[in-house]
Amino acid sequence: MFYLFSMYKTVGVAVLIIFLSNTTTTQAWPETSQNIKLQKFRDGFINPLHNSRKLTSKVTNLSKLEEISTTDWPYKALQRLVKRYDCISGYPNKIFAGKYNLSRNEFSAGLNQCLNTIEELLKENIAISKEDIEISKHLMQAFDKEVIISGSKVSNLEKRVAYIENHQFSTTTTLSGQFVIGLTGITNGEKKRGIEDIHNTNNLGYRGRIELNTSFDGNDSLYTRVATGTIPSYATITDTFEGDLGFQQPDSSDLSVQLIIYQFNLAENVRMFIEPVGGAFDDFVPTVNFLDGDRAFGAITSFGSRNPLYFMAGGPGIGFRGTIFEVFEWSGGYLANNGNDPDLDSGMFNGPYGVIGQVGWYPYGTDGNFTVDFTYVHGYNNLDSGTGSRLSNFQSFIQEEFSSNVDTVNNAYGIEFMWSVSPNFIFGGWGGFTTTKTGPVILQEDFINRGNLDIWNWAVTLAFPDALIEGGIGAIVIGMEPWVAKSNINLPGKLINSNQNASFHLEAFYEYTINNNVKITPGIVIITSPNYDNANDDLVIGTIRTTFTF
Repeated sequence: MFYLFSMYKTVGVAVLIIFLSNTTTTQAWPETSQNIKLQKFRDGFINPLHNSRKLTSKVTNLSKLEEISTTDWPYKALQRLVKRYDCISGYPNKIFAGKYNLSRNEFSAGLNQCLNTIEELLKENIAISKEDIEISKHLMQAFDKEVIISGSKVSNLEKRVAYIENHQFSTTTTLSGQFVIGLTGITNGEKKRGIEDIHNTNNLGYRGRIELNTSFDGNDSLYTRVATGTIPSYATITDTFEGDLGFQQPDSSDLSVQLIIYQFNLAENVRMFIEPVGGAFDDFVPTVNFLDGDRAFGAITSFGSRNPLYFMAGGPGIGFRGTIFEVFEWSGGYLANNGNDPDLDSGMFNGPYGVIGQVGWYPYGTDGNFTVDFTYVHGYNNLDSGTGSRLSNFQSFIQEEFSSNVDTVNNAYGIEFMWSVSPNFIFGGWGGFTTTKTGPVILQEDFINRGNLDIWNWAVTLAFPDALIEGGIGAIVIGMEPWVAKSNINLPGKLINSNQNASFHLEAFYEYTINNNVKITPGIVIITSPNYDNANDDLVIGTIRTTFTF
């Protein structure tokens, strides 16, 4: 008997997925663009219910229905929950053919699965909008005879919602945090053409972030982050940006507001981002790297996290993101480094700025296992990425060597891809090319005319989810950080104007999951011929990164 019931329930769920994945409804339900398990608090919190009276009025007659069609409100309501919380899974890409009416029992099997997912999310203190809680309760009341132990589920949901409401930080805002403790060190390396050793060093520091996530209607999000830390940047002693750790935060424990983002649905399938403080391209443009965990998770270096093109601008600005035909995703935006500075040659449109545009192709849908993106970046005085050779960060190079400023105009082109070959192997990588024009500048009393720089970078990433243990991630990053391949600029003092040798970035780490809130990541970074100079002995950096989230 139990076996037959299990078969029946499974068939019901399968049929339900066919419906929810392929039917277009006439009523537009608010929905988020990312899986809520990944987005967590970024897409809203408990909000007032606007349609409870409308839903309640329809419940009374529902018991008379023998079948649930795609036009009935329960179908639309459950479809909303499926899209928002991904609560019916197990069928790749969710692509099926056919349209059928569902029996009450078939519908209830899927509802039961969704209720289980929502209850688990509440247990993990992941935000569920009050409107969705109310919708779930109305559905349970309407199908109380079919949903297994329905009364118990209603009680559990009500208790968990009441607990959250009584203990929440605010009626509209959630408080979360992240602390990274890093034991880091340099064990080998040379600089200045092999003349000077990079001294061995060991450091213990931290990076702390407190995040406020506010939603006013359940579909918008006001995200505020304050941060500080003491983890140093090794670029100051290695004489190169290669291998710099991504979770550095050399702030001497001075607390500041690092980022403010307000995002909302501008139109159907279009999300808008407004960033008055600390904006970055990756806030609204996908970086297409499984190892990009904003450097608290995943890759341990800045270069290993994403294509350096995404680092080429930052500051106040706006961004957009949307989808077309379910297989294309587009994004773009504008950031101004000194957008909040009223001085001359500053502001939103008179100072340094960056513009980005990106188109991604998902041939198997956004839930598929392959994607490739094409990226374009245009910038004024926004060349430096903080990765690669000193010369590829030309503006800081000129400032350090000659205490002068040089204007740059750059156009950068990138391609990024990620392929989930299997659940335990993800293959990815990128390539980037930047062509830069430099303005005239006086260096050591020498007039340097306009010139050009060609800068390249590439990487291949290998990720192994659930390696050794469930939740663990092993990874390898191999590539070449940005280097100047060609230049016609004549620098004074017999300085070279391009990088003559090859230098490889080799990174390996293992992210060990202790529980949902604690991860420990030992890793090593080897830079051959640091600063693209064969005269320098290899640079070796090691770290043990521990990340706490709450």
